[in-house]
Amino acid sequence: MTTNDHSGESHTIQQHPRRILVADDEHLVAAGLVAGLKDLGYEVIGPASNGEKAIELCRAEHPDLAILDIRMPGLDGLAAAETIYNELGIPIVMVSAYSDPEYVNSGNRIGVFGYLLKPVTRDQLRVGLEVSWSRFTQQSELSDQVGTLNTKLEHRKIIEQAKWIIVKRKGVEEPEAMRMLQKQARNGRRPLVEVAQSVLESESLLGD
Repeated sequence: MTTNDHSGESHTIQQHPRRILVADDEHLVAAGLVAGLKDLGYEVIGPASNGEKAIELCRAEHPDLAILDIRMPGLDGLAAAETIYNELGIPIVMVSAYSDPEYVNSGNRIGVFGYLLKPVTRDQLRVGLEVSWSRFTQQSELSDQVGTLNTKLEHRKIIEQAKWIIVKRKGVEEPEAMRMLQKQARNGRRPLVEVAQSVLESESLLGD
């Protein structure tokens, strides 16, 4: 599946995540997460002990997914999640000893696709990651479809505007104006929207 990240560049999302960042200030919890992930076959980045270090590691290592504790010293997990998702497009799974609905509602707006309650067992980790990655890929597919639709609509708008410029300047009917655009595109081996954009930019007449 191909989609766009937050920089606008297209990339392909794999079927399963491979590289996962862990951030938790509790050493035993972090060690348990790292061990569980490695047992499940994941490559682990970290663990980071706070939100700032989690962001630094994500920028440097570009993991597929990040697991963040909500309550960490300095920058907390939710604040770090917002930066990691908005800047890098990396989905987040939050880990917490608290099941506060406020955390869930906040997380849904900033790229959090799953929650795990401590203590996290290996089975909970496995299922939680599968569900979270599935939610992320579904959202990415939807965003990609919306982006494609918006692009098609924008192209159609450009072509329509160019067509009416030709109608006005050439004094021809709408179907003939469209044929002229299509002929120019064929002769120049250029996309129709590219020819239309040239007309808009210069408002010059197409050759007969």
